[in-house]
Amino acid sequence: MLWSIIKIVVFLALVMMVTFGASYLLDLDGGVRIVMAGVELNLTPLKAVMALVILILALWLLLKLAALLIAVLKFINGDETAISRYFDRNRQEKGYRALSEGMMALASGEGDVAMARAAKAERYLRKPALTNLVTAQAAEMQGNRAKAEEVYKRLLTDDRTRFVGVRGILRQKLADGDTETALKLAQTAFGLKPAHPEIQDTLLRLQTGQEDWTGARATLGAKLKHGNIPRDVHKRRDAVLALSEARDIAVEGKTVEAREASIEANRLSPHLIPAAVMAARSYIAQGAPRYAARVIRKAWDQQPHPDLAAAFAAIAPDETPQQRLKRFGKLISARPDHRESKLVEAELNLAAEDFPAARRALGDQVENDPDARVLTIMAAIERGEGAPDRVVKGWLARAIAAPRGPQWICNNCQHIHGDWAAACENCGAFDTLAWKSPPQNDVTSPTGIEMLPLIMGDMDGVSARDVARVVDAEVIVEPPAEPSGENDVKPPEK
Repeated sequence: MLWSIIKIVVFLALVMMVTFGASYLLDLDGGVRIVMAGVELNLTPLKAVMALVILILALWLLLKLAALLIAVLKFINGDETAISRYFDRNRQEKGYRALSEGMMALASGEGDVAMARAAKAERYLRKPALTNLVTAQAAEMQGNRAKAEEVYKRLLTDDRTRFVGVRGILRQKLADGDTETALKLAQTAFGLKPAHPEIQDTLLRLQTGQEDWTGARATLGAKLKHGNIPRDVHKRRDAVLALSEARDIAVEGKTVEAREASIEANRLSPHLIPAAVMAARSYIAQGAPRYAARVIRKAWDQQPHPDLAAAFAAIAPDETPQQRLKRFGKLISARPDHRESKLVEAELNLAAEDFPAARRALGDQVENDPDARVLTIMAAIERGEGAPDRVVKGWLARAIAAPRGPQWICNNCQHIHGDWAAACENCGAFDTLAWKSPPQNDVTSPTGIEMLPLIMGDMDGVSARDVARVVDAEVIVEPPAEPSGENDVKPPEK
């Protein structure tokens, strides 16, 4: 409405200006005298201006006629499209001008203007491969998803624009959470353009979400083939997929195939802890403990982990605590200063009832990194050395309130997992889980942890504020020995 009013005002202003100019020229004295070939013409100022305008129009018309004549001559000379090109040239200029204006409107965030310019360009150009794309993007910008989907479906009918149509509908299905349809569309788009990085990543994410490990490995191989992933990253992620595939095979009861798959996963990435654990247990089941120990040592050298220690213990389940402590010596000596090595050595000495050695093995962990596991070991050491019950209870109370220590945490969303997985169960990111300690926040507990000193007795200097910092109700720390008196109190249950 406002634009129509502006056009009317501008038109009236132009009419007034022309009228004023004509009146001014009529009032002027003199004129223009033209003498040529014995002919003399005397023109008033108004006639002179009109003659100039007519001359300009005549020259423009002459040039057009000359261009038409050239087109006719080309047609006669055998160029069958010369005349049609002549008449279409003006339409193309208007169409491409409208198309460029539509693209500029898209860049400016003006969806309605972009759609109008795209419709105008289509009338002049009749090239839907160009105009439909602008129309679809403009419709998405306006939030008109039905219109955008309609245009994307029209793009599917042309081989030149089919990929664009599939990609557009794929993005809509992903936004809707329709992963099954999105997976089929991603596979179609991948078939059209297997080297497209965005489609590769989308397809890989959907395949891992659907636990299609075989298809995901093929997609990962395509990323390597087309140079969209470094070779070392590909090797690790291929191992992650092979390990996930091995786990599924094991669930199906195919033990032989699962063993082979786990060994293959460990071969691809010897430092992947879950793969090393599964491969080691596969070797143990085959009666090859030497191979199992070799796999564990190689992974331990990279990063010591409780699961590796448990698998190493499973190599000789019937050995005595002293024998186990001796056998673990080579494993611990590979990374003696690592936190996990100290804790494993302390636990082994506890099992061997060498409590002073367990305290020495624990080192400065109580002061520097007192998590629930460290404090529980300290409680066991105190109990083994015959400390009063109140001292043991004090360590157990601190263990309940202490941090859990390293866990499998997603580097993308920081979600904590109870067990390793190929993809984060929270954000769906692939190969982002790392074994590390979560960031600790001060939390006010509503569970009455302030009452622990009263319930458990004197905790030998352990303040209620220390206990009340953080409570993980899922961790119930049991004393290392059976209760021996009436004053022994079990930790509070959840």
